[in-house]
Amino acid sequence: MTITSDTSAPLIAVVGATGRQGGSVIDALSESPKLYRIRAFTRDANKDAAKALSNRGAEVVAVNFTVDNKEATFKAFEGATYAFLVTNFWEHMQTDREVAEGKLLVDAAAHAKVKLLVWSGLESMVKASNGKYKNVVHFEGKASVTEYAKTVGIPAIADVQAGMYMENYLGQGALALVKKQGDGSYAISNPADPESTVPLINTTHDYGLFVRKVIEAPTHEPFTSVYSYSEVLSQKEIARQLTEGTGKDVTYHQVSEEEYKQDWIAMGLPQATVQEIYESFASHAEVGYYGDKDIGPSLRGLARTPRTWAEFIKVTDWSQVLN
Repeated sequence: MTITSDTSAPLIAVVGATGRQGGSVIDALSESPKLYRIRAFTRDANKDAAKALSNRGAEVVAVNFTVDNKEATFKAFEGATYAFLVTNFWEHMQTDREVAEGKLLVDAAAHAKVKLLVWSGLESMVKASNGKYKNVVHFEGKASVTEYAKTVGIPAIADVQAGMYMENYLGQGALALVKKQGDGSYAISNPADPESTVPLINTTHDYGLFVRKVIEAPTHEPFTSVYSYSEVLSQKEIARQLTEGTGKDVTYHQVSEEEYKQDWIAMGLPQATVQEIYESFASHAEVGYYGDKDIGPSLRGLARTPRTWAEFIKVTDWSQVLN
């Protein structure tokens, strides 16, 4: 179904429209038999991805969602029926800024009187670990915005959390999760136990399915949490399937906290960021990426089945990672 300009159709305002999550939301809604108007937010309406959205029928709006741009932010959401909000911590790695900008987006959606706010949040690892892991700040910031959103009077809020991006395994350089070893093999190394598990999702392909499910639900609860993923795999199984699917020798190595941190420091990352990354893997292994939440129901009622890790491996070009 193509995106419509029919004013009788609900208008969905999408933050991060040219990014992985926002783009996936637009794709999923475009596949629906229902008609939607899409207002696609981007900072640069002239880039190719924004022009492609315009050509598909979306209303592309160039806007910078910063706290010093409140008036334009509020104006951008006017007339929206539903809103999808996401923030990008890794763009600046400042928790205070992420929280401030997240609250600004929530306030703008509330001012527009949206019927449903869909927010891309995450669990608090501080709460999930009973205070043990205090530095997983990209989770804490989003969890803080989630709690704030409950207080502003929006009639229905859905916290649609994103699992571990399959796309993260395509990272290179300082962002590499799969690294070449001296003997020509490859390793995925982190401090998590090999049998510890993580919920995986091909974000660009499938995250939007979970948002679409929420929007198209018969009723909208005052607050609900949805946990996006396709399957839950162990660290060891992730490496095994990557070997099987690519023909390359990939193994999982559990490393000590000290060794893991030193690797990141050697790449020039700040100490605080290194601690954040370490506690992310350590907390997810110990208390779970989604804490103790029951995530099974989140897979029910999707428009199609999300892509598995094996399927992602098969359709992905690994030449820049496994070279």
